[in-house]
Amino acid sequence: MPSLDFEAEKAAFRNYYNDNAQRLEQAKDAFLTLLSSLLAHGDLAVAAATGRIKDREESITKFTRKYQSALEKNETPYEIKDHITDLIGLRLVCLYEDEIERMGELVHQHFNVIEVTDKTAEIEGTENAFGYKGLHLDLKLDAARAVMPEYQLFAPFRFELQIRTIIQDSWSTLDHKIKYKKSIPASLKRRINTLAALFELADREFRQVRDETELQIEKAEAEPEPEPEAQEAAHGAEPAEPTGKADDIVRGQYAPLDAFRLLRIARHFFPDVDFEPKKVDGFTAEVIERESKISRGQFNNYLRSTIGLVRRYKAHFLESGRGEKFNAFTEMRHALYAANPDAFTSMLTNVARESFDVWRAEDANEQALRAPAAHEA
Repeated sequence: MPSLDFEAEKAAFRNYYNDNAQRLEQAKDAFLTLLSSLLAHGDLAVAAATGRIKDREESITKFTRKYQSALEKNETPYEIKDHITDLIGLRLVCLYEDEIERMGELVHQHFNVIEVTDKTAEIEGTENAFGYKGLHLDLKLDAARAVMPEYQLFAPFRFELQIRTIIQDSWSTLDHKIKYKKSIPASLKRRINTLAALFELADREFRQVRDETELQIEKAEAEPEPEPEAQEAAHGAEPAEPTGKADDIVRGQYAPLDAFRLLRIARHFFPDVDFEPKKVDGFTAEVIERESKISRGQFNNYLRSTIGLVRRYKAHFLESGRGEKFNAFTEMRHALYAANPDAFTSMLTNVARESFDVWRAEDANEQALRAPAAHEA
């Protein structure tokens, strides 16, 4: 029963904590698993999903600091456990600020939301404030899940969920290391505010880099498909002023190759491949390192002129049992080498290059032998 006897309530809370320690851990793990499943289903990726059970004595200290005086002043009986809403604490760390709202909306759909604290709104609405941003929600299982057998034992427990970006989470960690933030000289407070603003700027720039990257990919996808004559003109010629559609296509081929344009071309030749951005970026850097002035059109022309040959070699390579994989990047490496060996010799290992060269020589001989036979027939 609630009372105003702090010593008795401390003892009662310690007993409650000890009796439920194992179940609290199980509840934490169950809530994390449920959240991870809901986020995956909602196509929301997280950089980290973590949980913890608040330390018993730390919980009592928090109650003493935040609630005890007011409750006793108003002569309101209490139980400490009712005021420690973050006994189970979960944290979701996402990449971008605009994902916080989306995660919050998903949580509202699947949990009983007791209270919401928008740290971002609090800080942005206060002058000269510094601290970490993010979204805090006090939650319980909704009625539908609370009666499911796998969740019934955990239905009584509420938990706090914090949703932050990576930048906000980093600032929170550092913010807790700053021991003096209130009664300090104005000059020091300004420096802390500046530091907080830099973190905020980093969050914003990170999101804008993502948006600009997506825009560049869209622009590359919207570039016109090269026509054969345009591709040939783009090889070794000087660009002319565009005078019509065909000239615009030719001119477009002189655009320098970058990861976005290479991705568009790669998707054309390998429509069923899901290219990993990091690998596309690294591969593009390798290509540009070997031919620094390579254009979009020239790269496309290299692949167009040799990809058929490479795919015949790929079939031979796999059938011979010399290897089990010959992925899209391997195909492009061989195509570049076949199209311009002076520039792209080092795109292949010595063994791979020698094997390809031997096969090409044999293939050329076979093609030469077939030609007279076909002519005679």
